[in-house]
Amino acid sequence: MGWIIFAIGTLGWHLGMYGMFKKAGIAPWKALVPFYNTWCIIEKVQLRRLWFWLQLIPIAGQFISIWITIIFVMHFGRFNVLHHAATVFLPFLYFPYLGFSASERYAGHEVFHNYKKPNSREWIDAAVFAVVAATLIRTFIFEAYTIPTPSMEKTLLVNDFLFVNKMAYGPRVPQTPLSFPFVHNLMPFSQTPSYLKWVQLPYKRLPGYTPVKRNDVVVFNFPMGDTVINLPGYGSGKPYYEVLHYGFEDNRDAFMASDYGDELLVHPMDKADNYIKRCVAVGGDEIQIKNGVLFVNSEKAVLPEGSQITYVVKTNGNPIDFASLEENTGIKLRWNTNQEEDIQAYAEMFAKGKTYYVYMTASDAAAFRKMSNVVDVSLYDYGAGAQLFPNVDNNFWSIDNYGPLRIPRKGDVVELTPQNIGIYRRLITVYEGHQLEQTASGFLIDGKPAKSYTIRYNYYWMMGDNRHNSQDSRFWGFVPETHIVGKASFIWFSWEKGPRWKRLFSSIK
Repeated sequence: MGWIIFAIGTLGWHLGMYGMFKKAGIAPWKALVPFYNTWCIIEKVQLRRLWFWLQLIPIAGQFISIWITIIFVMHFGRFNVLHHAATVFLPFLYFPYLGFSASERYAGHEVFHNYKKPNSREWIDAAVFAVVAATLIRTFIFEAYTIPTPSMEKTLLVNDFLFVNKMAYGPRVPQTPLSFPFVHNLMPFSQTPSYLKWVQLPYKRLPGYTPVKRNDVVVFNFPMGDTVINLPGYGSGKPYYEVLHYGFEDNRDAFMASDYGDELLVHPMDKADNYIKRCVAVGGDEIQIKNGVLFVNSEKAVLPEGSQITYVVKTNGNPIDFASLEENTGIKLRWNTNQEEDIQAYAEMFAKGKTYYVYMTASDAAAFRKMSNVVDVSLYDYGAGAQLFPNVDNNFWSIDNYGPLRIPRKGDVVELTPQNIGIYRRLITVYEGHQLEQTASGFLIDGKPAKSYTIRYNYYWMMGDNRHNSQDSRFWGFVPETHIVGKASFIWFSWEKGPRWKRLFSSIK
């Protein structure tokens, strides 16, 4: 349903612009070319060309694009706030009216400047309206998102720019409404929070079109991101709870307070960092990983085509020339660096004699096997040792051999035992807001004895497609429905030393 509405809205917008361009004396076909149509508008209404490039800035660019469109509508002689509201919220209806109604005409630059209000007032009004409208759109309809890490490669690449559909699962009412626009949780170029916690609203999600489904690519608030060490290099990249776990003193809370007390920042749920992963299991599913292969309900899970994993590549002694690998084989390996000049050094860091440890897809591995100096390509076994959810002392799971584990769903009644309380402790106390106390005789929930607990929300299991280079549910557990932001819909722009043209306007699978 969400895709149908999006398609109708897009078609109506471009159809209307086709007519508006024709009336404005611009070749109408130019209205159908993304980005170029905005360039033509800027030239026609005599704005500085700098505005075209500013609209490509993630998040802030949405406000600028809306403002440019409002200026264009004002050149049709439409200055009323109702017309500006129709421009923002009903463009798929209003633009066809402006473009094809016999009673509407392009008034031109002179009418725009001769309007009674001072030019400065018009520009300010348009800018304020654009900010308000774009804020509402960003909150309830869609939001731009940029891929910051390689955890989803090669499905999604670093510096892919996405649109996240917030209507897909039902938009959330903001828990923290007093927030600086354009940014998420920190002010630009600083570690200062961008919000005020004076007003906190309860979790509420407006009616959505579909529930989260298996294999959806989902943006969500980092579940362990409620408390962060607010220093460079920490945040969600090195979570507070991970550092807390390795504080081996008897009183870990005191250890954290003494070392990081002045730098601890507690985020509201909706201001925790945004993550993007693939939902591999939903509430009620049982997951298990065997030798690197994910099983859901005892069946092999769908493996995305771009999914990467670590392979061990053994050679006959002749080194692999990673610099020329793409040219000779078509394979472009991506390391934990975005700097081309670091790739060879990064490869050498992993190389041990005749052996290389390489993130790549199954098809890349098949191509490696055909290379004359390669004698063996096999999956790398990480073994036990990583600190994984549920972080109990007798947990010998690894990222390649994990589970079985059942994902909780709304209405489940789970028996509470000393053996499974590690699975449900954070769910009960943090995500669902109860007090939990473990005593010698059992458990107390909100001060009352409890042998079982009824799950309030649906939960999901999220994993990155780059399975050996992803901080995901294996490390921090379930993602509650309260933390779901939206569905990653399509890539609208991509950049690596220049545009990646083939990725523009491609859907996310």
